[in-house]
Amino acid sequence: MKTASKSSQRGFTLIEIMVVVVIIGVLGAIVVPQFMSRPDQAKVTAARTDIQAIATALEMYRLDTFSYPSTQQGLEALSKRPSGTPVAKNWNPQGYLKSMPLDPWGTPYQYLSPGTRSPGYDLYSFGSDGVAGGEEHAADIGNWSN
Repeated sequence: MKTASKSSQRGFTLIEIMVVVVIIGVLGAIVVPQFMSRPDQAKVTAARTDIQAIATALEMYRLDTFSYPSTQQGLEALSKRPSGTPVAKNWNPQGYLKSMPLDPWGTPYQYLSPGTRSPGYDLYSFGSDGVAGGEEHAADIGNWSN
């Protein structure tokens, strides 16, 4: 039977560790700028998701009351019984949304009924610049097809 000999331990050399650190640094320099440009894209995606959720609530409202809220009644009609015309006869006492969210840039979503860019109504965010229209990177985000 062989006796247990001292096992040799081999660790990483300083050069090997430095090579790995340099590789990680190079990858970080390539990858980090890619992620840094993503916050705006994430906000646009969040706005589109909010718009889809609000649009679903508007459809539920329309099924109950037989019309969309007017521009004057606004999106608040989804959380509080609206007054004015059109009259919300069968409005759900629980509402359709607990509260109206702000867009990812902290401004209220815009609502226009009847719509000019889509059938029924226009529901949109002004985007990152906070004004109607805007450049390609700051264009309005809405329920219409781009």
